[in-house]
Amino acid sequence: MDWKLILQIAGVLLGLTYLWLEYRADIRLWIVGLVMPVVHGALYFKAGLYADCSMQVYYVLAGLYGWAVWRRARRRTAPEAAKKAPATIVHTPLGQIPGLVAVYVAAHAAIYLLLVRFTNSTVPFWDAGTTAASIVAMWMLSRKQVEQWLVWLAVDVVTVGLYFYKGIPLTAGLYALYSALAIAGYIRWRKQATS
Repeated sequence: MDWKLILQIAGVLLGLTYLWLEYRADIRLWIVGLVMPVVHGALYFKAGLYADCSMQVYYVLAGLYGWAVWRRARRRTAPEAAKKAPATIVHTPLGQIPGLVAVYVAAHAAIYLLLVRFTNSTVPFWDAGTTAASIVAMWMLSRKQVEQWLVWLAVDVVTVGLYFYKGIPLTAGLYALYSALAIAGYIRWRKQATS
């Protein structure tokens, strides 16, 4: 039995479900987002993508946080409005951008150093970069910021090449689809944004 293939198939199915729910700004995305990291974590460990593997712990914690934030915002809205969107979609405030960039740079550097010193990673720069950008994007998603889609687009494009290189083509294909859907999600959320 090829566990790598089974994990890729399960990850693709969960990933498509998650992305569809994210596109629709549906709070259930956080439920799928708690299961998906377990599958992807095992896959990435088998593929030697150690930063991506450890990132799955962050995704679980960020998923719990995002679910709590969206649920709290949902309670503050009128019952009918809450069924359609649990929180308001907004643009990233310009004042937050330097902080987000600083978090990305610091996380990229720290993760890169950890990978170089403590693992046998063959792609430490790229693995660290996509992981650091994902940290930033998840936080932006928890705040329903439109521009999170642009960060995900950058992550997805790099990840396609990285995953083909590491021999997990089905997951690379999923991220190619993520790239296209990130553009669609950005357009949709931009139209729905309140500020």
